[in-house]
Amino acid sequence: MDFYKEGKELVKANIRDYGMYIALIVIMLTFTILTDGLFMSSRNISNLLDSAGYIAVLAVGMTLIIVIRHIDLSVGFLAGFLGAITAIFLTQVGLPVWLTILLILIFGTVIGLISGSLVARLGIPSFVVTLAGMLIFRGALLQVTEKTGTIIIKDKQFNAIGNGFIPSIMQVNGLHLLTLLAGCVGVLLYVYTEISNRRSKQIYGFHVMSKEIFIVKLALISAIIGYITWILAGYNGLSWTVVIMILVVIIYHFLTTKTVLGRHIYAVGSNPEAAHLSGINVQRITYIVFGSMGMLAALSGILFTSRLQSATTTAGTLFELDAIAAAYVGGVSSAGGVGKVTGAIIGAIVMASLSNGMNLLGVGISYQYMIRGGVLAGAVIFDVMTRKQRA
Repeated sequence: MDFYKEGKELVKANIRDYGMYIALIVIMLTFTILTDGLFMSSRNISNLLDSAGYIAVLAVGMTLIIVIRHIDLSVGFLAGFLGAITAIFLTQVGLPVWLTILLILIFGTVIGLISGSLVARLGIPSFVVTLAGMLIFRGALLQVTEKTGTIIIKDKQFNAIGNGFIPSIMQVNGLHLLTLLAGCVGVLLYVYTEISNRRSKQIYGFHVMSKEIFIVKLALISAIIGYITWILAGYNGLSWTVVIMILVVIIYHFLTTKTVLGRHIYAVGSNPEAAHLSGINVQRITYIVFGSMGMLAALSGILFTSRLQSATTTAGTLFELDAIAAAYVGGVSSAGGVGKVTGAIIGAIVMASLSNGMNLLGVGISYQYMIRGGVLAGAVIFDVMTRKQRA
């Protein structure tokens, strides 16, 4: 009884963190049943994660933007524009892939820093700055693609970023061995990290969940990681898009949870005035977050362009809204100061799962937009209600 009671209290106390995982599981189970198992097939899950990659990357940056109480509406067409510049560098200028990617990431970072300076130094609302940016980059995208409409990329090395998979050492009963090994490493790292965090909290006298609940949590998350890995191993294994997405999550999760910079970001989001009075350089944090958003927009543009193997005039359309939706579904608070990058990834997968599942069921596009809008509204309502309960 104590075990059940503690588990119930744990979920209730952390409903913001666990709610999105519960929603994702419910969505996946529902579509699996309605599609007679097609939704959870290896090929479909692989395609679903690849299609979520470029939005997930944007959602990570957008989460931090919202955490510090700002918004960035320019990232969609910025991603599309930089994707087109990538195509031009590869096909017309003839730059090597690695140099092209490096330059595009630098361009994105600089553009983000410019937006951040307008917001932080001049005090212009981020909505206005980024709305202007959205229009500018929309026009710039049309300008650079107006002659051909579509710029085809034939570079196999670049196209593999969005369509390729990690190499297979060998096949074991039809399963991708390297992917299975990567999954095992992922489980071990997760278990080690959780045990280390638990021990650190105990050393400093913080409250931790009981040993029984902790073991159940470890077993459940490890089983999910192992199951998803096994599904992907049954197709072509981990794609490079998923690998990049995982690396982005790991890096940003570390930065936001284990560094002084991360603590300052959340402090600014919780109360900018108090953060300033405590000695935190709020302008500097704004620069960093917007610069990071620009870099991730560039990475998103690279992933999308590589996946399509071309740059088009419509690239980037509604990317920013999908990223905002993913961030809110992932648990970021509209009031600022609350949100995790891991949640942003789950939010992106939730939105991608909805679209994918409804496509498999043949749901009309008009209903798809309404359902996705309802999910976003539900996430914001959930945020408001949980904040009221805590208050």
